[in-house]
Amino acid sequence: MSFLEKPSPGRLLLDDTVPLTAVIEASQNLQSHTEYIIRVQRGVSSENSWQVNKTMTASGVCGISLPLPPKKLIGNMDREFIAERQRGLQTYLDSITQHPLLCSSLPVKKFLDPNNYSANYTEIALQQVSMFFRSDPKWEVLEPLRDMGWRIRKKYFLIKNKEQTKERYLLSWVDLGPDKFLSDKDLQSAMKLLTSLSIPYLCPLLFSSTSESSALLIRPFSEKGSLKDHICKVKPREIYLKKYCNPKKSQGLELSQIKLYGRQILEGLKLLHDGGVFHGHLHTSNVIVEDGVCRLTDVENGMLGVPSTLRPVFTQFRKINTTESIDVFCFGHLLYEMTYGRPPDSVPVDQHPTVPYTAVVSVLQSILSTEACKSGMPKVSELMQTPHVNLQALKTAKESLEKRLQEEQRVIHQHKRLTRAQSHHGSEEEKKRRKILARKVHNTETLFKLVTLLTITLHVNLFFCLSSGSGASSPPTCPSSPTPPSTTGMPVCLAVCVCMLKCLSVCLSVCLSLCFAQD
Repeated sequence: MSFLEKPSPGRLLLDDTVPLTAVIEASQNLQSHTEYIIRVQRGVSSENSWQVNKTMTASGVCGISLPLPPKKLIGNMDREFIAERQRGLQTYLDSITQHPLLCSSLPVKKFLDPNNYSANYTEIALQQVSMFFRSDPKWEVLEPLRDMGWRIRKKYFLIKNKEQTKERYLLSWVDLGPDKFLSDKDLQSAMKLLTSLSIPYLCPLLFSSTSESSALLIRPFSEKGSLKDHICKVKPREIYLKKYCNPKKSQGLELSQIKLYGRQILEGLKLLHDGGVFHGHLHTSNVIVEDGVCRLTDVENGMLGVPSTLRPVFTQFRKINTTESIDVFCFGHLLYEMTYGRPPDSVPVDQHPTVPYTAVVSVLQSILSTEACKSGMPKVSELMQTPHVNLQALKTAKESLEKRLQEEQRVIHQHKRLTRAQSHHGSEEEKKRRKILARKVHNTETLFKLVTLLTITLHVNLFFCLSSGSGASSPPTCPSSPTPPSTTGMPVCLAVCVCMLKCLSVCLSVCLSLCFAQD
């Protein structure tokens, strides 16, 4: 059962992406200051409008200085001076309400629509999160991540699992939006399905809990940040207005990265669409990048009914009327930001800044041009066949990954062999075996030296014996009575040679036995 509380009766679900326009209708002097009467309108209907009375100061809205004429010591209440300040204030309000980030920020909403944005959403989120931790004590809050995202009714917390203290997770609490068309039961089933999904290029959703008014979600926290963080070169934990409102180091990606990331994102969309799930909220902040791999996140937004940040843009085009066409349009917006380092100022886009990636420009034209917006979006499968997202980039990345893996495995294998050899070389048994072997080798070498010496000596004695025997006379013998040869009369040198031959035979036998024993 969900622990989240039920909504209060009569709760109004507002679409925070519907733009507000503000027109200064009049001004009035109140004692020492001037008050401006501002007509605020939500959307295109003039019936959905109201008045707010505001006293403007130099601090302005969102802490940004107003480009207003400075006040005077004398003449602050003059009609001409007030009219001049009113024109400057109108210019400033126009720039605020037309800015894609500032127009949806809470300070601007509170300034122009105080009745609907007076609630403290941070306090509400803290209450809900506290109830969750009481129901599941294995989680622990590390710190709140204030204003990390642009949604007014969504808050983030960095948490950890007490059983896995080194891992960090992102807990988000979000109010259900006006586009929630699933029943509570069906929504819980759909969220359960998302938590069970494990597909490439999709950031896993580890836990979800929904009620009639809000949802609580847990997913892994990425220290590397989103694709937008990579483009703007900022840290993911910073306040989103500080990160993205006017980034100083924003830069487009290399062509190889555009090809690889574009292919991965399209693969993720294709897998979702094949499973009957749409995204609807694709933009660079909803793509996590880690180790060269893109993963889609916040897929559940469409089920929770929260409006897309690009909704005010694609609602202008009647041909963008299906969930797939919305995802394709959002992909074109994302591709533009990857290429140029910033989102397009407006759509349609018919004139593209100079860029060396002509193949990318052709894809952008097929999505963001006036003709494309009027005739309809291409299919995801069609985009996957275009040159800028061909398989060559993935093939190259795959080969590089496999090569790096094989090289690392080779180094590890060599290290293991060296470690085993060193361990074996240093063992007591191996030391003893080497000593015995060295002793045998030494004995064998000694015997071989002795054999060599005996052989040389034998040759010398034989030489002298033969030399002395050839010049000696033999005693006369009778032919009729032959006598057998006798060794008693053999010269001494021959006896020595016979003895040396016997010693040489013994030495050779010992040497051979030692050699075979070593083998």
